[in-house]
Amino acid sequence: MTEVNAIARKWGDSLAIIIPRDIVEEEKIQPLDKIRFTIHKEYDLSDLYGKLKTKKTAQELKDESRSGWQ
Repeated sequence: MTEVNAIARKWGDSLAIIIPRDIVEEEKIQPLDKIRFTIHKEYDLSDLYGKLKTKKTAQELKDESRSGWQ
């Protein structure tokens, strides 16, 4: 099993994902082969920065999250 990061692109009224050549060769994929894939969408959370309202400071939140790492 091979993991690929890809960008969905518009193709007519649909979206398409291109499988890179090296993956096609490695997995020996041929036209009309049935393949199975799983979709995990990556979310951009950068627009949420600074919008979290809490009574704790950022440093207190960092210290609290790190306390479980030791």
